[in-house]
Amino acid sequence: MIAVIDYGVGNLFSLTCSLEFLGFESVVTNKREEILAADKIILPGVGAFGDAMEKLKEAGLVGILREQAGAKPLLGICLGMQMLFDKSLEFGEHEGLGLIPGVVAPLSEDIDKSMKIPHMGWNRLDIVKDDPIFKYFKDGEAVYYVHSYYAKDCEESVLAGSEYGATVPGLVRRGLTYGMQFHPEKSGGAGLRLLKAFAEI
Repeated sequence: MIAVIDYGVGNLFSLTCSLEFLGFESVVTNKREEILAADKIILPGVGAFGDAMEKLKEAGLVGILREQAGAKPLLGICLGMQMLFDKSLEFGEHEGLGLIPGVVAPLSEDIDKSMKIPHMGWNRLDIVKDDPIFKYFKDGEAVYYVHSYYAKDCEESVLAGSEYGATVPGLVRRGLTYGMQFHPEKSGGAGLRLLKAFAEI
């Protein structure tokens, strides 16, 4: 069973449909007992970092996510990945979950001003470190991004990246905690195969 964390941020339908298509049972939940009982956890998210962290706190989920991250595989997607880091500089400075060392910063400050923000669309994902998450994935396959901020100072945790004026960490890992800046559920076959590999870890 995979617990998909529901804290009022993001559309969870496409993610749960993808898991169902792959044959994995999931539950959309914010209940401690269901999260504890799950084999794996997925933390999705769209929107602003500070608001999302506040909603996680209000739902009483920060402590259990930090606790469970060391005990079972956890995957953060898009904003959910960004929340895994120490802090974000989006509209001020906000504390993250602190599960992966690094900071989330504006992409616009590190790329040419002629390039569009948000970074939205398909980019090739280049593997820089081998990992079981790539069991069904071929180096250089394309994945789908929608974001204006990206992770920095996290080189030791980067498994794969994409170029968009700067190297964007697309897939990161520390221990049992994974993060995907792109949306695997919107990334066609390549994204589904990455989700499958995570679900099998």
